[in-house]
Amino acid sequence: MPTAVITGASRGLGLALARALAERGWTLAVDARGAADLAAAAEDLRARGAVVRAVPGDLAAAAHRAELAGAVADLGGGLDALVHNASILGPSPQPALADYPLDVLESVYRVNVLAPLHLTQLLLPSMREGGRIVSVTSDAAVEAYPGWGGYGSSKAALEQWTAVLAEELAHLRVYRVDPGDMRTQMQAEAFPGEDLSDRPPPEDSVPGLLALIEGDLPSGRYQAHALAADPATR
Repeated sequence: MPTAVITGASRGLGLALARALAERGWTLAVDARGAADLAAAAEDLRARGAVVRAVPGDLAAAAHRAELAGAVADLGGGLDALVHNASILGPSPQPALADYPLDVLESVYRVNVLAPLHLTQLLLPSMREGGRIVSVTSDAAVEAYPGWGGYGSSKAALEQWTAVLAEELAHLRVYRVDPGDMRTQMQAEAFPGEDLSDRPPPEDSVPGLLALIEGDLPSGRYQAHALAADPATR
């Protein structure tokens, strides 16, 4: 059975993707900051037939990243997919860069940029030939939206090291994927007080991610909804 690591898998896109992979027979190692929510997600995934290792903790902590890598080793057999989904928004509402507290920005970069890179370093020895590394990004990484300088620049940095990694590791497929707008808790935090009922659920972005994880597309940057709409990737 193929094995995947998905960070931030207790809710939203991470959980939706984990459910889809569980139903396809994947073995999963998942993490999230909330232990209770992660335990509930793990039970849900096991009910769908998956072997699951759930590792609660803060991805910003080196000890937690090492524990997550240890869970992969315990599962045995190597790693087929690593999905960097976990991230933090920063202040809500998003402040202008002129007012952005730098200590908070450092925290955003630790979670959104440095932690996934270190986790990649830890797990690369476990990656099988042709394995997939997927960094979940945002249009804020490539578009200049007022108030999104902190989160957006962290995603831009994530995208850049992911793109360089793709050049350095020709034996793997390395992707940056923009899932698009979704009706998630992070969206609610980003737009406090706004009605987000018109946003699509995260499940709508999952087919695009599956096209990367289980398909044969070259390394690069993709939009999940465009992949889902393309008959060639189904």
